[in-house]
Amino acid sequence: MQNFGIISLVPPLIVVIIAIRTRLSLEPLLIGCLAGYVIIAKGDFFNAIIASFTKVMQNELMVWVIMVCSLYGALINLMIRSGGVLAFGNYMLQFVGNRKKSLLATWLFGSFLFVDDYLNALTTGTTMKKITDHYKVPRELLAFVVSSTAVPICVIVPISTWVIFIGKLLEDSKLVPVGKGIANYLHIIPFIAYGWIQYLMVPLVIFGIMPIIWKMKKANLRAATTGQLIPDDSEEFKLDVEVFDEQKKSSIWYLILPIVVLIGCTIFFDLDALKGVITALIFTIAFYSFKKVAPFKELSTATIEGMKSMLFALVLLLLSYLLKNIGDEMGLTQYIIQVVSPNVNKHFLPLAIFISLGIVAFTTGNSWGLYAIAIPLVIPLAAALHCNIWLCIGAVVSAGAFGAHACFYSDATILAAQGAECNNYQHGITQLPFALVSFVLTCVAYVAMGFWVG
Repeated sequence: MQNFGIISLVPPLIVVIIAIRTRLSLEPLLIGCLAGYVIIAKGDFFNAIIASFTKVMQNELMVWVIMVCSLYGALINLMIRSGGVLAFGNYMLQFVGNRKKSLLATWLFGSFLFVDDYLNALTTGTTMKKITDHYKVPRELLAFVVSSTAVPICVIVPISTWVIFIGKLLEDSKLVPVGKGIANYLHIIPFIAYGWIQYLMVPLVIFGIMPIIWKMKKANLRAATTGQLIPDDSEEFKLDVEVFDEQKKSSIWYLILPIVVLIGCTIFFDLDALKGVITALIFTIAFYSFKKVAPFKELSTATIEGMKSMLFALVLLLLSYLLKNIGDEMGLTQYIIQVVSPNVNKHFLPLAIFISLGIVAFTTGNSWGLYAIAIPLVIPLAAALHCNIWLCIGAVVSAGAFGAHACFYSDATILAAQGAECNNYQHGITQLPFALVSFVLTCVAYVAMGFWVG
């Protein structure tokens, strides 16, 4: 790893600027990655890109992401084609009598899917858009509710894939004994300010306490006046799926049982989302075969089609991981911490951690990689300044949650956009003001906590 100092900010800034100017998704990431390797390797950038691409593709986390997202896509496609999603939407319309209730139901539904943010983002949007479409909710607003629930709920509920990952980092850093990572994560939860604030931001927006502003307001106006719910340039995220047999009466259990099995098996297998979705997929195909939803061959074909539907999202995720790898090679996270840490005292350390790492997470779109680098660095830094270690780690977790939620090309943003069938740039730019409000409130919270418990 080399230390490029402030130059390490150039590739992610290029991506953000081009994305804002062009409103495109794929091209800014490609250009930013290319620029990064021109800086790193100069004339040998082609070989550098190939080597980095190979490294990312061989990374266990990337393999896990590809497999989990593909299989989630397969499971969701089956639930849609079975008619379960449509039946659930029609059933819920009996109880959801207006626009606010449709969004509140979406928030509550997402709150139930706390085991994994990928599962949450894809399933909630796919399931609830039938209901929100009925009340002319623009897909950008649906995606905001989905994304603002998926990430925060996974960091403030101590049963999720995020908690497993962070708990393992606590053990590897020798902060807690082996096997005690999840138990000690409970000490961090009260200090994950961004997670709490953004999660509660959703009902504030739904009930009008926090006004809908800027581009989200325009999206609302577009949906109300023209009836266009899906923003332009969302073709890559569109999922044209028909039920297997429109003549057969469907059931809400075609949706509910697969989701219950998925969540139950994920928890049973020690929060392993991959084992959970494999088990749920096998159950769903067997269940649909038993109920004669469709012939086995059609179920198999639908499974493959569902995996293929995730291709564009997976390409974006792959490029975002490549961009994160560029930041690692240029020493971006280490540079930010080195710049910030000598200039703060113990009371302002949590604030400094959140702001500096929040910028890194926002510009790189990667949270778990940030945690892997930052947590081992922050623990001794907090100890040296005699600052509350759990508070400082909470600030790190908050920073990653902010980046996952606010970045235009983070995995959470991309998958929430996929679930809502909404261009990820439009999703990102419309929810950004709300994320920034939560960011500011989180800063205030860390100032207060820095003096109170720091």
